[in-house]
Amino acid sequence: MDPASQDINLNSPNKALGVDRTDSLSDVPVEGAMGNPANPPPPGLTEEEAEELRTELTKVEEEINTLRQVLCAKERHAAELKRKLGLNPLNELRQNLTRSWQDVQTSNAYLSASATLDDITHSEAYKKTQETLSQAGQKTTAALSTMSTALSKKIGDMRNSPTFKSFEDKMGNLKYKVVGQRGNGDAVSSPTDTTPTQENPSF
Repeated sequence: MDPASQDINLNSPNKALGVDRTDSLSDVPVEGAMGNPANPPPPGLTEEEAEELRTELTKVEEEINTLRQVLCAKERHAAELKRKLGLNPLNELRQNLTRSWQDVQTSNAYLSASATLDDITHSEAYKKTQETLSQAGQKTTAALSTMSTALSKKIGDMRNSPTFKSFEDKMGNLKYKVVGQRGNGDAVSSPTDTTPTQENPSF
């Protein structure tokens, strides 16, 4: 038997019987006999109610598409008006931020938080903490000032000490040995430099 002529409809009562049906039509379910198998009505609805709901859904979807088109046209018109008025996106953003900040400032949450913050700043615990921090800052400043004064005095004492004077003398002697008797304005050559400087070198 030719495989192309076999009945391949799985809903057919003749499946796998190998009946030659080349001269007849293939199995087609009769409308209404089994209902619409592709979209059976949901439980609790009749076929007529389901069809009514499908029709209404189609209408609502068409209305949604129409409203989308109208909205797009309105948005284009608004953009054109803004362009003519010279409103650019940056100005619009600034206005939106200002408006949003004003909305926040007048909101109940912001007003409640501001009142709570005022209550905190006027509380005894806040005042004590502020006083403690202020005193700590003053003490730290005084300690740093005292330390700076003591350090300056110590450095002054060191400069007057014989050890420092001896060190200073040694540094002066070293400078004299390196520089020699030249003045401050004279050029200083390196002690390792052995080549004499010529005014007009010959080539």
